[in-house]
Amino acid sequence: MSRELNPDQDNSFLEFGRVIEENFYKRANKFYNFKNMKIDLIKKSGKYLLIGEIKKSSKYEKSSILQLAFYLKKLKELGVESKGELLIPKERKVIKVELNEQLEKEIDKAIEEIEKIIILDKPPELQKNRFCKRCAFREFCWS
Repeated sequence: MSRELNPDQDNSFLEFGRVIEENFYKRANKFYNFKNMKIDLIKKSGKYLLIGEIKKSSKYEKSSILQLAFYLKKLKELGVESKGELLIPKERKVIKVELNEQLEKEIDKAIEEIEKIIILDKPPELQKNRFCKRCAFREFCWS
Protein backbone atom coordinates (compact mmCIF):
# COMPACT_ATOMS: atom_id res chain seq x y z
CA MET A 1 0.00 0.00 0.00
CA SER A 2 2.91 2.36 0.65
CA ARG A 3 3.81 1.86 -3.03
CA GLU A 4 0.18 2.43 -4.07
CA LEU A 5 -0.38 -1.19 -5.10
CA ASN A 6 -4.01 -2.18 -4.80
CA PRO A 7 -5.40 -5.59 -3.93
CA ASP A 8 -7.12 -7.70 -6.56
CA GLN A 9 -10.67 -6.32 -6.39
CA ASP A 10 -12.02 -9.54 -7.91
CA ASN A 11 -10.59 -11.63 -5.08
CA SER A 12 -13.46 -13.82 -3.90
CA PHE A 13 -12.69 -13.14 -0.24
CA LEU A 14 -12.87 -9.36 -0.76
CA GLU A 15 -16.13 -9.79 -2.67
CA PHE A 16 -17.56 -11.94 0.11
CA GLY A 17 -16.55 -9.30 2.66
CA ARG A 18 -18.37 -6.63 0.64
CA VAL A 19 -21.52 -8.76 0.55
CA ILE A 20 -21.44 -9.17 4.33
CA GLU A 21 -20.87 -5.43 4.86
CA GLU A 22 -23.76 -4.51 2.56
CA ASN A 23 -26.29 -7.00 3.92
CA PHE A 24 -25.84 -6.74 7.69
CA TYR A 25 -26.37 -3.81 10.06
CA LYS A 26 -28.54 -1.99 7.52
CA ARG A 27 -29.74 0.63 10.03
CA ALA A 28 -26.25 1.60 11.19
CA ASN A 29 -24.18 4.47 9.84
CA LYS A 30 -21.68 2.61 7.69
CA PHE A 31 -18.45 3.03 5.78
CA TYR A 32 -16.46 6.06 6.72
CA ASN A 33 -13.10 6.84 5.15
CA PHE A 34 -11.25 9.01 7.60
CA LYS A 35 -7.52 9.73 7.33
CA ASN A 36 -5.94 6.29 6.84
CA MET A 37 -8.90 4.33 8.18
CA LYS A 38 -11.95 2.71 6.63
CA ILE A 39 -14.42 2.45 9.48
CA ASP A 40 -17.28 0.02 8.90
CA LEU A 41 -19.79 1.28 11.49
CA ILE A 42 -20.12 4.27 13.80
CA LYS A 43 -22.69 4.67 16.56
CA LYS A 44 -23.01 7.07 19.46
CA SER A 45 -22.99 5.22 22.78
CA GLY A 46 -23.34 7.60 25.72
CA LYS A 47 -20.25 9.80 25.80
CA TYR A 48 -18.35 7.39 23.55
CA LEU A 49 -18.22 6.84 19.84
CA LEU A 50 -18.71 3.13 19.16
CA ILE A 51 -16.63 1.89 16.23
CA GLY A 52 -17.65 -1.38 14.59
CA GLU A 53 -15.47 -3.55 12.38
CA ILE A 54 -17.30 -6.24 10.40
CA LYS A 55 -15.51 -9.50 9.61
CA LYS A 56 -16.71 -12.62 7.84
CA SER A 57 -15.27 -14.96 10.49
CA SER A 58 -13.32 -15.00 13.72
CA LYS A 59 -10.50 -16.97 12.10
CA TYR A 60 -8.12 -13.99 12.24
CA GLU A 61 -9.52 -12.57 15.45
CA LYS A 62 -6.23 -11.26 16.85
CA SER A 63 -5.31 -9.26 13.73
CA SER A 64 -8.88 -7.96 13.48
CA ILE A 65 -8.74 -6.77 17.10
CA LEU A 66 -5.44 -5.01 16.38
CA GLN A 67 -6.97 -3.32 13.32
CA LEU A 68 -9.86 -2.05 15.42
CA ALA A 69 -7.50 -1.01 18.23
CA PHE A 70 -5.45 0.95 15.67
CA TYR A 71 -8.60 2.92 14.78
CA LEU A 72 -9.33 3.53 18.47
CA LYS A 73 -5.75 4.73 19.03
CA LYS A 74 -5.93 7.15 16.09
CA LEU A 75 -9.25 8.52 17.35
CA LYS A 76 -7.80 8.88 20.86
CA GLU A 77 -4.91 10.91 19.39
CA LEU A 78 -7.54 13.21 17.86
CA GLY A 79 -9.26 13.60 21.24
CA VAL A 80 -12.22 11.33 20.42
CA GLU A 81 -13.29 8.93 23.18
CA SER A 82 -14.22 5.66 21.54
CA LYS A 83 -14.75 1.96 22.11
CA GLY A 84 -14.91 -0.81 19.57
CA GLU A 85 -16.84 -3.89 18.60
CA LEU A 86 -15.62 -6.60 16.31
CA LEU A 87 -18.77 -7.89 14.59
CA ILE A 88 -18.95 -11.35 13.03
CA PRO A 89 -22.54 -11.66 11.77
CA LYS A 90 -22.19 -15.16 10.32
CA GLU A 91 -21.19 -16.45 13.77
CA ARG A 92 -23.50 -14.04 15.62
CA LYS A 93 -20.49 -12.92 17.59
CA VAL A 94 -19.60 -9.51 19.03
CA ILE A 95 -16.20 -8.94 20.61
CA LYS A 96 -15.86 -5.78 22.68
CA VAL A 97 -12.55 -3.95 22.22
CA GLU A 98 -11.27 -1.18 24.47
CA LEU A 99 -7.92 0.43 23.97
CA ASN A 100 -5.52 -0.36 26.79
CA GLU A 101 -1.78 -0.05 27.39
CA GLN A 102 -1.05 -3.58 26.14
CA LEU A 103 -2.93 -3.06 22.86
CA GLU A 104 -1.25 0.31 22.34
CA LYS A 105 2.17 -1.31 22.77
CA GLU A 106 1.28 -4.03 20.24
CA ILE A 107 0.08 -1.42 17.74
CA ASP A 108 3.21 0.70 18.21
CA LYS A 109 5.40 -2.37 17.66
CA ALA A 110 3.47 -3.35 14.50
CA ILE A 111 3.74 0.20 13.13
CA GLU A 112 7.48 0.19 13.81
CA GLU A 113 7.87 -3.11 11.90
CA ILE A 114 5.78 -1.83 8.99
CA GLU A 115 7.83 1.37 8.80
CA LYS A 116 11.04 -0.69 8.65
CA ILE A 117 9.66 -2.57 5.64
CA ILE A 118 8.42 0.60 3.92
CA ILE A 119 11.86 2.21 3.87
CA LEU A 120 13.50 -0.83 2.24
CA ASP A 121 14.52 -0.47 -1.41
CA LYS A 122 13.35 -4.02 -2.09
CA PRO A 123 10.69 -6.10 -0.37
CA PRO A 124 11.89 -8.64 2.21
CA GLU A 125 12.53 -12.24 1.13
CA LEU A 126 9.33 -14.08 0.29
CA GLN A 127 8.04 -16.33 3.03
CA LYS A 128 4.79 -18.22 2.61
CA ASN A 129 2.53 -18.20 5.63
CA ARG A 130 -1.08 -19.05 6.43
CA PHE A 131 -2.31 -15.68 5.12
CA CYS A 132 -0.87 -16.07 1.58
CA LYS A 133 -3.51 -18.50 0.30
CA ARG A 134 -6.37 -15.99 0.50
CA CYS A 135 -4.46 -12.72 0.24
CA ALA A 136 -5.72 -10.23 -2.35
CA PHE A 137 -2.09 -9.16 -2.94
CA ARG A 138 -0.99 -12.76 -3.67
CA GLU A 139 -0.29 -12.13 -7.35
CA PHE A 140 2.44 -9.59 -6.52
CA CYS A 141 4.41 -12.21 -4.60
CA TRP A 142 3.72 -15.55 -6.22
CA SER A 143 3.16 -14.98 -9.94
